[in-house]
Amino acid sequence: MLKIKTPKTQRAKRALDNRAPKIVENAKKTLILHGTKTSGVVNAVLMQIYHMKRDNAVKYTKKNENIRPFESGGETSLEFFSLKTDCSLFVFGSHSKKRPNNLVLGRMFDHHIYDLVEVGVDNFKSTETFGYDKKLTPRIGSKPFFAFIGEGFESVEELKQLKEVLLDLFRGEVVENLNLAGIDHVFVCTAVSPTTVFFTHCALRLKKSGTLVPRMELVEVGPSMDLVIRRHRLPNDSVKKEATKTTSDQLKKKIKNVSSDIVQGKIGRIYIPDQKAGSIPLSNDIKGLKRERREAKKSKRAQETGENEAKKQKTCSDDHKLIGN
Repeated sequence: MLKIKTPKTQRAKRALDNRAPKIVENAKKTLILHGTKTSGVVNAVLMQIYHMKRDNAVKYTKKNENIRPFESGGETSLEFFSLKTDCSLFVFGSHSKKRPNNLVLGRMFDHHIYDLVEVGVDNFKSTETFGYDKKLTPRIGSKPFFAFIGEGFESVEELKQLKEVLLDLFRGEVVENLNLAGIDHVFVCTAVSPTTVFFTHCALRLKKSGTLVPRMELVEVGPSMDLVIRRHRLPNDSVKKEATKTTSDQLKKKIKNVSSDIVQGKIGRIYIPDQKAGSIPLSNDIKGLKRERREAKKSKRAQETGENEAKKQKTCSDDHKLIGN
């Protein structure tokens, strides 16, 4: 496995944070690999898939002898490449007498194999064999439509799994809002039989319809092929439960100077500047000063009343003394 190193620069730290698990994940990358032996059809199919997913795909051109996804121990190199390139999807092409023109489509969880679907390629037609107006060529990175035709995609286990893998393989980044004017192509999958799916890629042509909604026509731009399901492996129940785990905690905007405590609950901090009360001039119309004046007047009146009574008493005592003499 890869040697674990601690990041020494901010750029390396951002790269590791980008690979870390998130509530809203990034767009899934696809790893494209060749087996020990491949045919011209397999090479062409892998190249076409790489062109359709050029913005989120990594393609290796060397042959890999140790990769056998359905055998025990044969997925070690595949998981190593997944960890190295940070890819959660892979397409593995091989060719043999027992399984000619073979493709293995799979998904990863935590850089370990989640599920696998093995298909054979028949009646392959590349993009170059179709004649169409080059202005209709789908743009790289645009969101596609998907059309799954047939009841088998809802009832047959193999077709249901193939449908999920194809959706993850070609849908790109998950978005909430979408501009319909930017949708220019569609993937059409038709269930011919419980084990065969006709896969084709079409461009959308908008024509006048006499209303605000234009009339859409499908123009086949390729590639197209028949996918014959051979082997498949469903995910383990415990791994599936762990992979489909969701969280109710949404990304919330952080509020400044507000924290939460188990005992006190929500706590907020308020910053008040210095009041500088000593340098502020006070007005004469303040109620507190009026109250002080009233109390001062009352105390002064009480004092004057006491002094007058004391003078009266002193005068009376002096008069009594004079009369006695």
